[in-house]
Amino acid sequence: MIGLRGRLAAAFTAVALLAALLASGISYVLLRRVMLQRAQDAVLTDVRNALARQIPPRLPPDVTVLVAAQLSDTLGSAPGRKVAAVPMPLDGSAALPALDSLDVPVTAEFARRARQGLVFRRVVRHGRPYLLVGGRVTGYETTTDEPWRTTPPMVFVSASLSREASDLALFTRTLLVADAAALVSALGLALLATRGVLRPVRRLGAAARALGAGDFGTRVDVRGRDEMADLARTFNRTAEALERTVTELRAMEAASRRFVADVSHELRTPLTSMIAVTDVLAEDAGPGGDGAAALVAGETRRLGRLVEHLIEISRFDAGAAALVADEVNLADAVTATLAARGWRDEVTVAGPADLDVRLDPRRFDVIIANLVGNALKHGRPPVALSFARVERGGVAGVEVVVADGGPGLPDDLVAVVFDRFVKAEAARSRSEGSGLGLSIARENALLHGGGLEAGNGPDGGAVFTLWLPGPFPDGGEAP
Repeated sequence: MIGLRGRLAAAFTAVALLAALLASGISYVLLRRVMLQRAQDAVLTDVRNALARQIPPRLPPDVTVLVAAQLSDTLGSAPGRKVAAVPMPLDGSAALPALDSLDVPVTAEFARRARQGLVFRRVVRHGRPYLLVGGRVTGYETTTDEPWRTTPPMVFVSASLSREASDLALFTRTLLVADAAALVSALGLALLATRGVLRPVRRLGAAARALGAGDFGTRVDVRGRDEMADLARTFNRTAEALERTVTELRAMEAASRRFVADVSHELRTPLTSMIAVTDVLAEDAGPGGDGAAALVAGETRRLGRLVEHLIEISRFDAGAAALVADEVNLADAVTATLAARGWRDEVTVAGPADLDVRLDPRRFDVIIANLVGNALKHGRPPVALSFARVERGGVAGVEVVVADGGPGLPDDLVAVVFDRFVKAEAARSRSEGSGLGLSIARENALLHGGGLEAGNGPDGGAVFTLWLPGPFPDGGEAP
């Protein structure tokens, strides 16, 4: 694609070339007309003068040959001309000269017109231009009843226009050279002009890219009072307003994160005590005891999980989350996660027993617990977990797939299932989940340099796919 500089240069050059060609064309037409008119007038004047001088008012008898010879000598003295004097027939017809007497042939129509007076026309023969002139002195009306009188002959003159054609060819070559020089000059001037025009545009482009990259302190130097200067001032005002807005939003976001973190930390200690007390009260009430104590204990534990999740999210938002990687046997890690939560009998596990990978065991445990817990709570049996080595984009890694036999994820939920506070039971007034589990799982996957995807299986049921990159401690590669 041609850039703006190329288009502007092409436009300037095209305008200059069009102007040069238009001027050259007009000059050529005017000069050609003047040169041909001058040559034509010279020949016609010579023929008219020769007829007036060489033919007296009254001709004596039998002088046709002498008059024709005098006309030929007078008109044929100029270079490039040939003259043919033809006796006038007494019957009123038009006589034609011999074919080889002139450089161009004379037609009967031209001879008939020449009988009435002086006529001319331009003729190109064998690629060479000529001027053909014909005429006679009128006023002598000799007939067959007056044979003793002499009728003036008809005169035909062919004049070569090769000199004028050569001059026009030279002038054309000169115009072409001048047009080429004008084109080169116009191109150079166009490049210089576009360079001056596009320099502020490039500065604005660089500033816009810097602004898009997050450098909100970028400004453009304002030079002059033209449209580009006005555009630069507008850009600077926009950048200032954007910087103020972004600064305010960042401050509000930081304050919000700090508030959530502070509140979560402040709630943590009293909630820990409340959980312990409510658990004791629920145990003292026994199975048939006060249901209120059990309800309070459950809601307190749910509130404690929400606080823990908020604290974890605040760490991700603040960029304080860090990996503590270790060599882990994937089968053992999955088994430990399921056993710790009493899910071993509810989940089918498939994968190689000797697959070792370097990852953060605690964060991997959080991911698997969230995926499996989500499948058990919102799906239906069977719940299956499989893992294997998988290569993505030329990078070796491990893939963990958790699938259930439930109805699957609604179409409108697939794209937002990892967003915060999104729940599958959106229509219900309350839910045991916090709406942050899948968000935390994805953040942990991204922290490992991997990814977490959600979808539905071909036979129904939700499918969550976790991919984490290597390296593998044994140096192995994905198949």
